[in-house]
Amino acid sequence: MIPVRLEIEGLYSYREKQTVEFEKLTAAGLFGIFGAVGSGKSSILEGILLALYGSTERLAATGERSSMVNLQSDHILINFTFRAGKNNSSTYLARYSAKRNKKDPEKIDTGEHTFYAWKNENWEAIPQNAEQLIGMKKEHFKQTVIIPQGKFREFIDLTPGPRAEMMQQLFGLERFDLSVKTGSLLKATREEKIRLETQLNGLLDISEAGLQDRKFQFSELKRKSDEASQKLKKTEADFRQMELIQKSHLQLQEQRLVLSELENRKPEIEEKRQLYREFITAKTYLRPVWDRLIDAKKDLEKNQRSVIDCSRFKIRFEEEVELLEKEEEKLKEKNDERPAREAKIRDLKKVIEIQLLDSQLAESVSILDTAKLEIDSKKAALKTLEKQISFLEERLEAAGSPDTNLLSELKSAARDLGLWNTKITDLKLIQNQFQQEEKSVSAQLEKILLEIPSGEKSLESWSKSQKSRIENLESEREKILRKQGLNAHAHLLESGKPCPLCGSAHHPSPIHAEAEEKQIREKELEINREKDKREVILSLIQKNSELGIYLENHKRNTKEKAAEILNYEALLGSLTLRLKELGLADPNQLETEIKSLSEAGETREKLLKEIQNTRKSWQSEREVLDKKEKEFQQSQLRNQSLLSQIASKKEEIKDPTFCKPYISKKKSEIESDILTVENHIKKAQEELLGKQKHLQEKRREQIKNLSDLENFQNRVKELEINLAAYSADFERLKIEYGFTDEEALIRIFHYSIDAEKVDLEIRQYDQKVSTTLSRIGELRSEAGVETFLEENFIRLKDELQLLRSYALEIQEAYILLQEDIKTFSQKLAEKTVLLKAFAQTESREGNLRELDRLFQGKGFVKYVSSIYLRELCNTANLRFMKLTKNSLSLEIDEDNTFWVVDYLNGGKKRLLKTLSGGQTFQASLCLALALAEKVKALNQADQSFFFLDEGFGALDRNALRVVFETLKSLRHENRIVGIISHVEELQQEIGVYAQIELDPEKGSQIRYSY
Repeated sequence: MIPVRLEIEGLYSYREKQTVEFEKLTAAGLFGIFGAVGSGKSSILEGILLALYGSTERLAATGERSSMVNLQSDHILINFTFRAGKNNSSTYLARYSAKRNKKDPEKIDTGEHTFYAWKNENWEAIPQNAEQLIGMKKEHFKQTVIIPQGKFREFIDLTPGPRAEMMQQLFGLERFDLSVKTGSLLKATREEKIRLETQLNGLLDISEAGLQDRKFQFSELKRKSDEASQKLKKTEADFRQMELIQKSHLQLQEQRLVLSELENRKPEIEEKRQLYREFITAKTYLRPVWDRLIDAKKDLEKNQRSVIDCSRFKIRFEEEVELLEKEEEKLKEKNDERPAREAKIRDLKKVIEIQLLDSQLAESVSILDTAKLEIDSKKAALKTLEKQISFLEERLEAAGSPDTNLLSELKSAARDLGLWNTKITDLKLIQNQFQQEEKSVSAQLEKILLEIPSGEKSLESWSKSQKSRIENLESEREKILRKQGLNAHAHLLESGKPCPLCGSAHHPSPIHAEAEEKQIREKELEINREKDKREVILSLIQKNSELGIYLENHKRNTKEKAAEILNYEALLGSLTLRLKELGLADPNQLETEIKSLSEAGETREKLLKEIQNTRKSWQSEREVLDKKEKEFQQSQLRNQSLLSQIASKKEEIKDPTFCKPYISKKKSEIESDILTVENHIKKAQEELLGKQKHLQEKRREQIKNLSDLENFQNRVKELEINLAAYSADFERLKIEYGFTDEEALIRIFHYSIDAEKVDLEIRQYDQKVSTTLSRIGELRSEAGVETFLEENFIRLKDELQLLRSYALEIQEAYILLQEDIKTFSQKLAEKTVLLKAFAQTESREGNLRELDRLFQGKGFVKYVSSIYLRELCNTANLRFMKLTKNSLSLEIDEDNTFWVVDYLNGGKKRLLKTLSGGQTFQASLCLALALAEKVKALNQADQSFFFLDEGFGALDRNALRVVFETLKSLRHENRIVGIISHVEELQQEIGVYAQIELDPEKGSQIRYSY
């Protein structure tokens, strides 16, 4: 996470909106935020936490919101822009706002907490929160990125359990909690093993021997099947030959029956043959002439009836046309009156328009009267306000103008008097405390010096002497131990025999092991006592060093406070002298003068405000009057316009005498009369058009009837000539083809005989007789047809059926055995695969059981967390050993507890809590930097940000210098470090910083060093 910009308004001492431009600060790599105590430095971190997580370090998110809002502000607003995500490539905006309750200002309404992402050159709201965007909770954020005041050593003070849990959450170590996944895999593996066992139990009878037995049976069945198939083929060939002979024999019998039936039908066919010849002759030569003769007679009768009908219609059409022409003439006369009636309608519409204009004119006159009264009233009000303004200006001139510069100077003097007197009192109390503590520290130093033996010059020489004494005792113990080693060979010494080590044959005083062991124990006890003494000496050295630093700090602080007291006393003396010059030596006189000047100023301000309000009222009334006068003028113009329109409309009326009675009538009555006349005009026009259309239709019908009468008369003459010709032709054809009896000929015409069907039937009969005779001859010539016996055919058929049944039975057994062998082979292969899978599953189950035992109770997660903590210690030691000049290093045990290796005391370990305040700060700084470095690597960012709110008061000048050099070196590691402090030495060393100053009127104000 890299900060970009922070906007604060209404939080704690930030009354007005202030902006922290982090981009310019972070560009330097190392920057500071400095200011006096209570100026609002730490509130910047509080604002970041509030924008990101909705709560601050000092106050809870609910219940205590009223205490975080500036007492002179009605709302709080925090806008924090930052970059996050992979390589800090995404830009986000965290916004927090809350307002005071309108009904109860002591309460703060629930705040609005939203997040935005910069996309497509615009801020878009997103559902994610800070924990999802940054990847850490608020508690971890305060321990790795932003460390609030007093929380710097919180990571060290955590117990092992919460510390390991923090590492798990911060670095996502939950992914190493494989117990649930392993348990699921073990359960699935066990279920798979049971499934495989169940399948194998169903294949117990499957073996290679069973497969070979089935293959032998298969070869025997195949031999029998081949023999049966050959015999069946021979019998089927004989049977097919016998079937052909049987078929021919049956066909011969059938053809003889057909021939007998054909001979029985021969007389009937000959009769049909004669009738067919007569029908064809009559239809071909006589029927067409007879049909034309009949059609001519029908047409003649039809046209004769049409001539009669048209003659009757001719008279009726003449009468109807004459009547319609008379009615049309009457309607034309009625429609000629239309223009005069339409002119009266237009005049009546003008009368309606004049009535409307008269009503508008009356309304306009009423508006003019009302506006005149309002204008007179407004003019009177303006004169009253002008008199009031003149009176107030006279009072203002009489009141005079107070000296505002003097009032401001006196207020500042009164404030400074109280502030400086309080400061002097507080500084004297602090100076007294420093002096008392200085005496206490000096007494402790003298007490430590009294502990030094008379033979030693200093604690360091005493420590060196004690160390030398311990080394001498350890050397003596080594000699005794080497001597004791010879005891292993003492039992081998024999009188007169050479020693295995020195070769001497005389052994006057052999070693006694009991005496040597007693000496070793005594030496070890003495060494331990001397080491304990040296531990006491080292603790005295460390305490002497710390007390020396404290004493130096107290002396420096005492001098600083004395200088501050002198400074404030000089300021107080100068201010008192100035007040005496003004004749205000007494504080009561000063307060009275301030009150008098303030009241005069308030009176003048009140008069000015009253004059201003009265002028505003006058201006408002003046604007209303101007508006009313404009409206009055517009109404007058409208009145003139209406009068002009009324006169114009009256001139447009064509028949004033006709319209005069309608002037006093209502608009609805006039409109009703207009509608009645318009309907009469429209109805007359529609009747005329309808009558003319009807007359035109009747005339067209009359003309068509006359034309039809002439056509029908001509057609009757033509048909009479054709009828005589058709009769002569028909009589001639009867004689020519021998049809003397006309009635018999007509009966032939009316026969419903199907000539084609009869002809086809005759030809089919002749053809069938010829075909039957030919087929009978062919069948009798075939071999064996005449001598065929049905008994021989049935016997051969039964024999074939038996052979087929036997062959089918053999084939079915063959197929079933073949399928059985195939299934058996598949099951045998399946059993082989299952056995292999069962062995693999059984092995997998054993491995998973072992893993499940290892992963139980998050053991693997704790192990990985310990590795991360050890790496964290190793990274922190790179800086911590440098800060402590290689005298101390950090370690972590199996229980995740921090220890310190003290190289000045033989590399012994002690708890981290035993370090001094300055050393604890150094360790906390190194661990925090190491933790931030790990988080940077986790987020795959090329830059990381680290903000520290710490006073650095526990460090001496040298330690402060080393820490500062360490912080500056972080810039080369692409780190951004921010420091909040009141220590002036840091401000002098850091070139880029923001200075926070508390203004009594405006609240906290931010300015920059650049």
